[in-house]
Amino acid sequence: MSTHSSLKDAFSSYADHLNALNEKRERIVKASRDVTMNSKKVIFQVHRISKANREEVLEKAEKDLAAVRDQHISRLVKELQGTDFWKLRRAYSPGVQEYVEAATFFKFCQTGTLLNLDEINASLLPLSDPSLEPLQINLLDYLLGLADLTGELMRLAIGRISDGEVEYSERICQFVRDIYRELTLLVPLMDDGSDMKTKMDTMLQSVVKIENACFSVRVRGSEYIPLLGSSDPSSFLVGVSDVEL
Repeated sequence: MSTHSSLKDAFSSYADHLNALNEKRERIVKASRDVTMNSKKVIFQVHRISKANREEVLEKAEKDLAAVRDQHISRLVKELQGTDFWKLRRAYSPGVQEYVEAATFFKFCQTGTLLNLDEINASLLPLSDPSLEPLQINLLDYLLGLADLTGELMRLAIGRISDGEVEYSERICQFVRDIYRELTLLVPLMDDGSDMKTKMDTMLQSVVKIENACFSVRVRGSEYIPLLGSSDPSSFLVGVSDVEL
């Protein structure tokens, strides 16, 4: 009888542990969705950038990004600090990747440089309890977010071309090329189940689209620059099938 009772108590304890873990996972998924949604808003804000409103747009985007970190990433930190991060990684990874994408996109538009993993993690340290192991974004999620960044840079480059900022678009093109080149060296070393290998194909498409747009402007720019950004059906950009405007 005592053996039966001890087994019952043991399995009751296991059930309580699993229920608590599932509840934590649900809270983390909800927090991750909020991070994703609000990080996308930062990206949309940065895409409004132009020569005329650059400082205004970046100032608002910086405040919005800080709000994502302080209001939503902090919820993830509260749930995850002191726990096994890898055990629950699938629950929060999408939000972290989107945050990396937003933070690196903002940094590039602000300074023209890449925000590295150490800088991102350093910005998260104040959110953690010093007595517990802090939440640190892992290298895989950082690289996955970096892969998504190239898609946003492609859209930014096409938009800048339509506004006549060809040289800026060419700098974006070189930056995206550099990211793609470096990642092609890393991806063969990664797990076959990694999402990165799928994203590499999309990244290459982004590189080609920017190159095609910049090439077209350089080759035919003297003839068509006045039409950039117009809806005139004679504009060469209207008929380019592999460039999304």
